[in-house]
Amino acid sequence: MLSRLSPAIRQYLVVTGNYWAFTLTDGALRMLVVLHFHGLGYSPLEIALLFLFYEVFGVITNLVGGWLGAHLGLNRTMNIGLGLQVVALVMLLVPSGWLTVPWVMAAQAVSGVAKDLNKMSAKSSIKLLVPEGAQGALYKWVAILTGSKNALKGAGFFLGGALLMLLGFAGAVVTLAGGLTLVWLLSLLLLRKDLGRAQNKPRFRDLLSKSRAINILSAARMFLFGARDVWFVVALPVFLSQTLGWSHGRTGAFLALWVIGYGLVQTLAPRLTGKSRGRLPDGRTAVGWAAGLALLPLLIALGLESGFDPARVLIGGLLVFGAVFAINSSLHSYLIVSYAGRDGVSLDVGFYYMANALGRLVGTLLSGWVFQLAGQGDSGLQACLWVSSAMLVLAVLISLGLPSNREREKASA
Repeated sequence: MLSRLSPAIRQYLVVTGNYWAFTLTDGALRMLVVLHFHGLGYSPLEIALLFLFYEVFGVITNLVGGWLGAHLGLNRTMNIGLGLQVVALVMLLVPSGWLTVPWVMAAQAVSGVAKDLNKMSAKSSIKLLVPEGAQGALYKWVAILTGSKNALKGAGFFLGGALLMLLGFAGAVVTLAGGLTLVWLLSLLLLRKDLGRAQNKPRFRDLLSKSRAINILSAARMFLFGARDVWFVVALPVFLSQTLGWSHGRTGAFLALWVIGYGLVQTLAPRLTGKSRGRLPDGRTAVGWAAGLALLPLLIALGLESGFDPARVLIGGLLVFGAVFAINSSLHSYLIVSYAGRDGVSLDVGFYYMANALGRLVGTLLSGWVFQLAGQGDSGLQACLWVSSAMLVLAVLISLGLPSNREREKASA
């Protein structure tokens, strides 16, 4: 049956399968580390710091990885990412006495490099596998890839917790490493060798994008994801656990379900933003959805301050925020692939996801710092929500510079 499919579709299935397998292990690994080190008595802030190098190396990898993809081909950068994730998992199989904070941070650094090489390669590949000019199909396939990835990341949270209970920490890591090794070997055999290799080899100084639209979109993306993580990474799980009295299992399960729902909404973004009516999103669409999102953290903060039931305010606000944020994220993912040039596409996509990783890094650090500075509890979470809303306002203002579809058509005429 697979032989009847076009070569492009078969390559899309290989790329998507790689991305799914990687994402599942990445989510499971994160949950394994969180639960294992929480059981050892680490505080939420200390656990968040274990992932610091994961984010730092994500910034570096996205910047350099795009250049590598243009020179080596996206097949190689994707396979290098899969291989490095296996290495990161194996690093955690040392005796328990060796699992110190620096060692785990080093393993997370390797995983951060692996994750962003894999993501950059997958997103860039879609541009090359969809016929040029088929923007509607491009939006559809990018939304499916992005949304399914996040749904599987949430499923990975459950998988990590289940493996930890059934097999223990070492058994869980061995299982994940073994499964991903099989995927890696299949990828080496099936992924096309010349995928994404630029005809005109870019110079290292070409790493920084020269496209105004891509620079603007990247800056908006940085503030968009910083605004999410400034209250998601530390403030939200600590608030659910300490202030609302939720168990760690309940907190983890809720956040996992939230991520899965977030991913499912992302796959529906083309329908929700007008593709079914023949309209493709542009810069104006991104401004409108970002403006709506900017109001939500503010409304949640005001609801908490007004004395309403904090659990209802927070859960209701989270569901709405997640849905609107998912559409914003899917819109951005389509726009960057649409704006990127076909020759050396990974340079533009890598630069963009470098800004994404930088936003996550800043948001992660601010989440712990602002929450602690404001006194934790209600006041700490409200402070993080105010900062989130301010960052989203900046994303809106920056997005005003994005071109409309008519402006892009005039520029390319």
